[in-house]
Amino acid sequence: MSGGIYPKFRNDRGIPEITIGVKEFECIGASPPHDHPHIYIHMRKLDTILCPYCATQFRLDPRMTPPDVEPADCLFMPGEAVRGPTFDES
Repeated sequence: MSGGIYPKFRNDRGIPEITIGVKEFECIGASPPHDHPHIYIHMRKLDTILCPYCATQFRLDPRMTPPDVEPADCLFMPGEAVRGPTFDES
C-alpha cells in the first residue's frame, strides 16, 4: 500500500486491541475533537504494534483485507466526525 492514502483507525471505546488487515495505516486515537496527532504507522515485519500516543495495540490478521477492521466502528472515515445532527424539516 506504500505511497498512497492510508486507512485511519480510531479507538473511541478505549479497547486494548484492534485487529486490522493492513500493515500501513494512521492512528488518530479517538474521534475528533478528542483525537491525538494523526500518525503514520508501518508494521514492517511485525504482527502487532503499539501506537506511541494512545497505546492501542494493532494486530495484523492476514485473512482480512483493506479496509477490514475489528471492531468495525474503529475505521474512521474523513468528514464523519464533523457531521452535525440531522433534522426532519417536513
